[in-house]
Amino acid sequence: MKSLTRELWMNVPQRRAIVSIHRDVERLVAESGIQEGLALINAMHITASVFINDDEPGLHRDYDKWLEELAPFDPSPERYHHNRTGEDNADAHHKRQIMGREVVVAITDGKLHLGPWEHIFYYEFDGRRKKRILVKIIGE
Repeated sequence: MKSLTRELWMNVPQRRAIVSIHRDVERLVAESGIQEGLALINAMHITASVFINDDEPGLHRDYDKWLEELAPFDPSPERYHHNRTGEDNADAHHKRQIMGREVVVAITDGKLHLGPWEHIFYYEFDGRRKKRILVKIIGE
């Protein structure tokens, strides 16, 4: 079995943003030479997510609105106990929990095996600093 392990580095200037990493993952699958296998893509920070969905700006705005309603940004220690530690990002931890940590995608005939509208994204909830994404590809 072969494997390829790489890290993608992100530095999102906004607090929250959705960034396509689809082409980066496709490039790494090609680099790996693996024809049949799996690709694991996961955010290595507890205030960011990797997810798969439609590459449609309205949906992305809907996600942002929905998540902000569920876990609104509030840096004060009154709403979130976590912020009593001196942090101001409790909402980001909650949003990550909802959107998830990672995705696993099948590789078939050397390509990502996804549905017609599926696209891979990184979702930043507490940006303005360097963070990384692990991409691990295994197979034959």
